[in-house]
Amino acid sequence: MSEFTHRVLSIIPPMTQLNTPYPSTAYLTGFLRAQGVAAAQEDLALALVLRLFSPQGLDEVRARAEAIPQRKRSPQVASFLAQFARYRATVSVAIGFLQGRDPTVAHRIGGRNFLPEGARFDSLEVYVDPDGGDPLAWAFGSLGMQDRARHLATLYLNDLADVLRDAVDPRFEFVRYGESLAASQPSFDPLAQALAGAHTLVDATLCTLALDALDRHRPDVVLLSVPFPGSVYGAFRIAQTIKAQAPGVVTVLGGGFVNTELRELADPRVFDYFDYVTLDAGERPLLAILEHLQGRRSQQRLVRSFIRDTESGAVRYVNFAEPDVAFEDVGTPTWDGLPIDGYLSILDMLNPMHRLWSDGRWNKLTVAHGCYWKKCSFCDVSLDYISRYDAASADTLIARIDAIVAETGQSGFHFVDEAAPPKSLKALAQALVDRQRSISWWGNIRFEKSFTPELCQLLSDSGCIAVSGGLEVASDRLLKLMQKGVSVDQVARVTHAFSEAGILVHAYLMYGFPSQTVQDTVDALEYVRQLFEAGCIQSGFFHRFVCTVHSPVGKNPEAYGVTLMPLPPATFARNDVGFIDPTGVDHDALGVALNKALYNFMHGIGLDEDVRSWFQQRVPRTRVPRHFVANALR
Repeated sequence: MSEFTHRVLSIIPPMTQLNTPYPSTAYLTGFLRAQGVAAAQEDLALALVLRLFSPQGLDEVRARAEAIPQRKRSPQVASFLAQFARYRATVSVAIGFLQGRDPTVAHRIGGRNFLPEGARFDSLEVYVDPDGGDPLAWAFGSLGMQDRARHLATLYLNDLADVLRDAVDPRFEFVRYGESLAASQPSFDPLAQALAGAHTLVDATLCTLALDALDRHRPDVVLLSVPFPGSVYGAFRIAQTIKAQAPGVVTVLGGGFVNTELRELADPRVFDYFDYVTLDAGERPLLAILEHLQGRRSQQRLVRSFIRDTESGAVRYVNFAEPDVAFEDVGTPTWDGLPIDGYLSILDMLNPMHRLWSDGRWNKLTVAHGCYWKKCSFCDVSLDYISRYDAASADTLIARIDAIVAETGQSGFHFVDEAAPPKSLKALAQALVDRQRSISWWGNIRFEKSFTPELCQLLSDSGCIAVSGGLEVASDRLLKLMQKGVSVDQVARVTHAFSEAGILVHAYLMYGFPSQTVQDTVDALEYVRQLFEAGCIQSGFFHRFVCTVHSPVGKNPEAYGVTLMPLPPATFARNDVGFIDPTGVDHDALGVALNKALYNFMHGIGLDEDVRSWFQQRVPRTRVPRHFVANALR
């Protein structure tokens, strides 16, 4: 008989991603079952989308859209109502196609006469066939009918999401659902006001799904994991529904958002929805909570948990000193209970590397907990998910891989490490080759010199198809200031070694880092242009540097020549912090040019142009030698 008698249900709240389950519930369910806990899981993010994007769901959307006075309807809503019959007739087919259940309809979708088209299809105008023919045929090739259709069906889905936002719930988005209510929000007031408001169609649908899950599983404890600000509102709505219907069910909040933004939680109203809020890796806190609920552990011996004091009503943080569960012992994730065949493979960008994040259902697995480098000055190196490095053996990882493939019948893996350690990857790759395991995998790394051409080839032989890594600012001065531990010419050689081994490479890029000048930015873009031109990288993304309170820049701004802007008193979320950089550079204007250039580079366009041509404003000539990357590769 199990020592634990409570039934636990882990829920993925909306929104996370559509193509594969977010892994937190799979990790926790696998761990809890290994401890003898009756544990189940549900993905209400996917369930919500499938319910809304159905013929019956569209009927309800139309009813709300028609209630909007004609003069106040957005163009997207007007277009939806004008073409409603076609939307209703095609939505199930489009969803089935994106789920991989109905591939033959690709021919009809690809013909551009089957799905109704809204404003999102305007993006197709960016593809220009050099010979004046069909631009999509040029982009996808004559044999790419499935990809062509998947891209069109994705645009169709995005059109419907726009209608939902304009006619039903202004907070609705596929990823950033209600994000502004939570992200770095010092007060709980905005979220509390939203939760006290009348239910939208989205809210009502989510509440119905939550009650259905409650009825199916009859849990004593419900775990809600919020990885992003865009999943916080949905989690609180679900918890609100549970507390109204079954107040005796214990609700627990955790996940990446909590770990980074709620470390100073002090608003007792949060505990109207959740009985416990836990920080960092969830295994040890959850075991402590379950033992406490069974009377085997006092409240004073909870681990990394916020509670509301029953006498004073104030928020209290309890952290009994107890070692975390070793990564070797956390068990194998399980996807049992999740609708593996129901996820949507969407294709919103043609770039072969970029599409991995949204196309295909990948089994998510971690090679090692934390980061072995943990020095980068822009990173949350003071927090557990980065600072506590703990690796598992190759034998353990192979056993987990074998179990997951046997359970899901799918052999694709996304290693979700902050930066997978080269030593562990080498051991795992050798074991995969020696034991003749046929899997495909990709993940995040650091572009360090350990990745020799020989190691890159071994990784390719073991099934590695792609890697992503931080090049960040493409400036040796700034890379040194960041304590990144790499140089531009080293990155060129490492990325080239991966590409030569047939592995796609995605570079994370950054602008707006403290002391970064316009000259630094122009030079960085030239380095990136040369890396694309030399075939070292196939994909990239420029994001604006954000200072967080947990990073070295946030903790010691003087060392980076910036002054932090005062933060308001916070009883809820605290993470991003503004700063004053004496360089006075308009990074927002530069960012427009950087992203435009990068988008074109990923499509092979403009690689022979002077990088200054991408900027609206006058910028200096690059100081980077024209053949810097080519010389580095020699």
